[in-house]
Amino acid sequence: MTSDMTKPTTEGMTRTDTPRFWDGATRGRTQIGWLDGRHSFSFGRHMDPDRMGFRSLRVINDDVIKAGRGFGMHPHEEMEILTWVLDGKIKHEDSTGMSGEITPGDLQLMSAGTGIRHSEFNGLEDAPTRLLQIWIEPSKSGVEPGYQQRSFDAAGRADRWQLLASPDAGDGSLKIHADANVFVSDLGGEARIEARIEVDRFGYLHVARGSVRVGDQTLVEGDAISFEGDGVEVVGIEDSELLFFDLA
Repeated sequence: MTSDMTKPTTEGMTRTDTPRFWDGATRGRTQIGWLDGRHSFSFGRHMDPDRMGFRSLRVINDDVIKAGRGFGMHPHEEMEILTWVLDGKIKHEDSTGMSGEITPGDLQLMSAGTGIRHSEFNGLEDAPTRLLQIWIEPSKSGVEPGYQQRSFDAAGRADRWQLLASPDAGDGSLKIHADANVFVSDLGGEARIEARIEVDRFGYLHVARGSVRVGDQTLVEGDAISFEGDGVEVVGIEDSELLFFDLA
């Protein structure tokens, strides 16, 4: 979901692969009246050479859209685009003829492939909608454009990881055309969970809301931590919603 005003620049970009803490307070920001977006990585007019993505993870935008407003029809190519609604409702239409509504607990996954046009609007007329817009670069080009949507039971992510998207559509997840597994967890205060990866892979943990502790580091809403190798233990400080990316 972007307009000509907020297209990301990827030419000549250098990803950050080194494990690190990502401070949510220093994210980029776009405010254009009906949209208030915070960008974990460089996006649109906000360019930060130290935030050009992590591995194949290119975009995490935390967007708040005013009632009845949204992104008109616009194009994408060669990107896997995921939308996870935190509050409210999104109405979707695209050039493949697909349309639908997504609310909290629903994942939308659009494979832009050789080219797709779509629009995303706040489906509420009296309240804002907040969502995470996530872009992951595909592992191969030339994929036929497609749209998927699925509702995930909240009980499946209570103090554990729920698989939302994976290359083989395992465990009821949506199929993503990338070497990436995407998980979500609703972690209670003082609960513990491990974010584990294989030794030759990379992890990225994003705090959508709440606060947690990883080792000696406290992470609050908008913060993230990236790592490689074995994994990390996450301890809830308060009720939190977490996104975890297992990346090649």
